[in-house]
Amino acid sequence: MAAAVPLIRSLPDCTDFSKVVQPYLPQLYALPQQFLHSATNLDDLKQLYVSTNPLIFAFAFSLALAPIFLVLSEINKNYSQVDRCWSILPTIYNIHYDVWAHMNGLPAYRLDNVVAFSTLWSLRLTFNYWRKGGYKIGVEDYRWEIIRGKVHPALFFIFNVTFIATIQSVLLFTITTPTYLLLLASRATATNTLTPSDTVFVRTLMSLILLTFFADQQQWDYQNAKASYRQTARPTQRFSAAQLERGFVTSGLWRWSRHPNFAAEQAIWVGLYQWGCWATETYWNWTGVGALGYLILFQGSTWFTEIVSKGKYEEYAEYQRRVGRFLPKVALTGFEGWDEDEVKEERKGKGKKKE
Repeated sequence: MAAAVPLIRSLPDCTDFSKVVQPYLPQLYALPQQFLHSATNLDDLKQLYVSTNPLIFAFAFSLALAPIFLVLSEINKNYSQVDRCWSILPTIYNIHYDVWAHMNGLPAYRLDNVVAFSTLWSLRLTFNYWRKGGYKIGVEDYRWEIIRGKVHPALFFIFNVTFIATIQSVLLFTITTPTYLLLLASRATATNTLTPSDTVFVRTLMSLILLTFFADQQQWDYQNAKASYRQTARPTQRFSAAQLERGFVTSGLWRWSRHPNFAAEQAIWVGLYQWGCWATETYWNWTGVGALGYLILFQGSTWFTEIVSKGKYEEYAEYQRRVGRFLPKVALTGFEGWDEDEVKEERKGKGKKKE
């Protein structure tokens, strides 16, 4: 175990890349061959696992998944292979850090709590993906289909190799790298309890997961009501005919944010990064690459999604004007949001001008 992680005495040193990552990079190159030699012996596999730096082991796993995602996507011509694992892989990585710490006799109470919030995150996201039909055979994210229709097949294959299969797989590993810092910080201070600050982070992360649940449920209720309205032409008690004919939800949390679930989702992994910074007494560190990459991905994905929505729904441009993408718009009078009465009055005013 001594060779698997550095012996750090100073908390800021837990974030020193030259001390906590760079010395273990040779393990990455040797790991595939060592795994093949140990594959038939469980004791050898266990020894390989506990003697390999946990960050390197997790990184190697994310790289090993990339060709699997690539082959499956090309064989099935379905490029949502990573999407199906999106809600599961980060928690697998967090469980890995926790199990590794326990097997090596290191303080792991912080990591136990990371696993608790991460598992709840996975359950919520997996359930939402499942009820939308994401795990059904042949179902694919509509955005891949749109992109595939706009670029040459050779370019899309390169896009699949680099971004869809590889970069996304590695990204799901990098957003959990702050857990590695929590492992090192707990060992450096021999801390096996939650400090008051740790408790604040855990409760904040749990609250953000609860927020995403409410946002998802509100959208799910609206979509079900819209589907029913299309069949029966009868609005429900919760949504008026005008709201259902609009085509997209504008009530609840969606009144104040165009993507409240995405906002909370990003905040969760930024929050884990901030926890790692707090625990190591640093303002920033290299694990921020994961959180930054996650933010960039959501910016691009949301931008593309809204291009589609704007072309599909007549009132979406007005929704964009009134409501912030992730955070509520702020005016001198307070937060701005979607007001059904105000929208109706404004529409009436425009109608009178035309007359």
